[in-house]
Amino acid sequence: MTIERFPVEEGAIMLFARAIGDPNPVYSDVGKARDTEVGGIIAPPTFVQSSAQFDPDYHLRPKLGQPWSGSGRNPTGVVRESGGGPSLTRGLHAEQEFTYHRPLRPGDVLQATTEPGKEWERQGRSGKLVFRERITEYRDQAGELVVTARSVGVQTERPVTEES
Repeated sequence: MTIERFPVEEGAIMLFARAIGDPNPVYSDVGKARDTEVGGIIAPPTFVQSSAQFDPDYHLRPKLGQPWSGSGRNPTGVVRESGGGPSLTRGLHAEQEFTYHRPLRPGDVLQATTEPGKEWERQGRSGKLVFRERITEYRDQAGELVVTARSVGVQTERPVTEES
């Protein structure tokens, strides 16, 4: 994932905080936020995840005129492969970690780049588990590193049987 331009806007911060149910006034009330140790409005800790909506190829965002995998079983007619090997239906988000180098503030314009990290395997009860790490760096308009996000996904690879 590469995001060329992710503007951090005061309204988006407020809506994100409301969506996650965090009423902390440091995310929405300029007067109260000014009197805190951070000195003004800042974004909630997981706010950078919303940058995915600025990625035109983000796989979980619906695209007009195209089938979408959604969150249910074939909600829009997307047919998935069955059998062995990795697939979207057998993957899950296993871990997420954020390192903030400074708070995100309204007016920041971020650029995000994602690189693969480590990869490892474990044997699970129903087959092999493949873990893949991804590291995303968010830099501000001056090129300074603001947030480092580390995520781990896991896919199950069921053994192929004669019945498959």
